[in-house]
Amino acid sequence: MRRASVSIPANIAEGCGKQSEKDFARCLSIAAGSTSGTEYLLTLSADLKYSEESFSKELLTGINEIKKMLNSIIIKIAKNKSKMLIAKC
Repeated sequence: MRRASVSIPANIAEGCGKQSEKDFARCLSIAAGSTSGTEYLLTLSADLKYSEESFSKELLTGINEIKKMLNSIIIKIAKNKSKMLIAKC
């Protein structure tokens, strides 16, 4: 669970250092995948009674907020790319 959750900001940071929006979007997509992995592991830990249900729900709420933010940024980058393509034509 630590590896999956640390992968989220690590991939965002890596994407910020990339030279193109395409590479940045790819890193954001990987970070979004890590949020899904973390979400699953949190759910599993609650199901197996490794963590309190209220604690897991709180963390899952945070993970869902992160997923929404990442998706929003990915969509904005995709729209930017579309506008750039139209402008070039």
